[in-house]
Amino acid sequence: MKLAIVGVGKLGLALLEGVTSRGVLPASEIGLLDSNSRRLEEVAATSGAQVLTPAGLAGAQRIVISLQPRVFPEVSEWLAQENAGYISTMAGVNVATLARRLGTKRVVRVMPNLAATIGLSQTAITGPREASDAGDLAFAHSLFGAVGDVYDLPEHLFNVFTGMSASGPAYAAVVAEALADGGVRMGLPRALANELAAKLLVSSGELLQRRAHPGLLKDEVSSPGGTTIAGLLALETAGVRGGLMQAVEAATRRSTELGRDQE
Repeated sequence: MKLAIVGVGKLGLALLEGVTSRGVLPASEIGLLDSNSRRLEEVAATSGAQVLTPAGLAGAQRIVISLQPRVFPEVSEWLAQENAGYISTMAGVNVATLARRLGTKRVVRVMPNLAATIGLSQTAITGPREASDAGDLAFAHSLFGAVGDVYDLPEHLFNVFTGMSASGPAYAAVVAEALADGGVRMGLPRALANELAAKLLVSSGELLQRRAHPGLLKDEVSSPGGTTIAGLLALETAGVRGGLMQAVEAATRRSTELGRDQE
């Protein structure tokens, strides 16, 4: 068995679908382990992957740990297998902690976001020399490249990557919801306002990728004395920019705290 996925939630399922649909690995070479046995059986039956028990991990060449950080200390003992490489998606849990609890330096730390479920994730990746020498880093690149873009990042930037990119879809959702609420307040039907807000964020993201700096897009839309600059003044007065910056800071600090809880 070339890969075991421990934790078949949204991310684990997205990873399974991504690597199998893009030909990275066949489902027959992937094993799944999850505490929700009913869900596990359904996913295995649909995908063709194997259902595993903790004892079955002994046959895995590499193991993806897609669990909540709080459960890691209590499961790390049976997760530790000889001759296996590990890929962790757990927020805040650093390479040193992974290596100590799993008894090997063949550990790769990754941080994707929810866009993995549609093949558009941004995933940070890092690992020690031992993981690189064993091919674990390259393997993790191929796995998460199947669900989006992968960025090699020094570990000291992982928590801020988590606070911005991994948490970012929630911030964007709040912005979309607020825009839709504004449209409804001024008379738009709710369904139309929600649709327009979602499409606005998608199209704006495409426009932003074609420009060297977000400020260029803002300036293009803002004509002198026009409607947009009036709206931007309202955003500045409300502290929207500072609020988003503080959200990234707060999430970064929480990611750091989660890591300390596992040390």
